Amino acid sequence: MPSRPGRLNGLRHIAILVPNLEECERFYVDVLGMDVLNRANEDLVYLTCGNDNLSLGRSPVASGGVQAVDHYGFVVDSLEELDAWYHYLKAKGVTLLDRPFAHGDGAHSFHVLDPAGNKIQPIYHPAISGQRFSSPV
Repeated sequence: MPSRPGRLNGLRHIAILVPNLEECERFYVDVLGMDVLNRANEDLVYLTCGNDNLSLGRSPVASGGVQAVDHYGFVVDSLEELDAWYHYLKAKGVTLLDRPFAHGDGAHSFHVLDPAGNKIQPIYHPAISGQRFSSPV
């Protein structure tokens, strides 16, 4: 049996299906500041923050509020930045599920919903926040 390759380098891609693709794309681009990486077709767009990839695909049917993904996180670099994101998203009228809170492991986070009801977790975690990845040379 082959041995496991080198350590994985964090969550870099997630694909979700949304019933309101255009509204969700505006949310991720205009509110969260992501860039359009590639528009594969009218039903599929790829977004990025620079070192990741979020695929938004048009759902052929309404989800009925059922999510295939519980939540996914975007790392922030400091507690101050986490607080700033909380206040920014609150001011933008984004649905907030809670306020920033401390985890038992030193992390702090809060949760919001995107327009399709997907749960997003802005998170500060001392073990990973502040690390920047660069492209291999």
